[in-house]
Amino acid sequence: MHRRLCGTNWEDYMGTLDGKVAIVTGAGSGMGKATAKILAREGAKVVAADISGLQEQTVAEIGANAIAARCDISDEAQLSALVDLAVEKFGRLDAMLNVAGIGAGGPIESMSAQDLDRMLNVNLKGMFFGAKHAVRAMKNNGGGAIINWSSLAGLIPSPNSAAYAISKAGVVMMTKSFAVECGKYNIRSNAICPGLILTEGMGQAAAKAQPDRATVNPLGRPGLPEEAGELAAFLVSDRGSYINGVAIPIDGGWGCLLA
Repeated sequence: MHRRLCGTNWEDYMGTLDGKVAIVTGAGSGMGKATAKILAREGAKVVAADISGLQEQTVAEIGANAIAARCDISDEAQLSALVDLAVEKFGRLDAMLNVAGIGAGGPIESMSAQDLDRMLNVNLKGMFFGAKHAVRAMKNNGGGAIINWSSLAGLIPSPNSAAYAISKAGVVMMTKSFAVECGKYNIRSNAICPGLILTEGMGQAAAKAQPDRATVNPLGRPGLPEEAGELAAFLVSDRGSYINGVAIPIDGGWGCLLA
């Protein structure tokens, strides 16, 4: 699969997002960076947002079809300004990809109020307010797509991840709620639920610390950030125009073994 993915003729897919404008949070690394680059490859204009500063490198790799923005998604005002920036620079907003998030683990009794608040502020409220302000802009151009990053942990619980799982489960219900409320505006809302993906940070660290987790799924390998990005690009495109209100695992079938 790694060889087939790398050998794909991407020219067959280019142009499917021509004319669309997308915001990608968490675009400095991992799945956010991969998604931003794939959307641009398919013709979208991209606002690559991150708090780290690494979004500048993402934009440098994409070229003229992207601009960088610093955004702390735990601050609603910054998310509102991010949407306004996309509209100001590119004239519209067609897709909001809420990728940015944080992870933390540990026993329930070790989780402080501050830890829980931070988890919910970033992973749940950050996505809620990103979607909220995106809807405001999308109504002006006849529709759009919201893609929220949940997790396999938002569908299936596991030990020592209660706070993270709660935040990601909330993303699933939020996604469905937006789908129900905003479908009449031709705004679709879907969630991506990754399993173990080899991102630069948490993914590679988890695979190194627990090698069995990387191969326990039926495909016998971890996922790549680009594989999540390809799914996102499909959901944003007109090819996914009747998909609304679903949470899609991208986990190599791992959830089938855990369910």
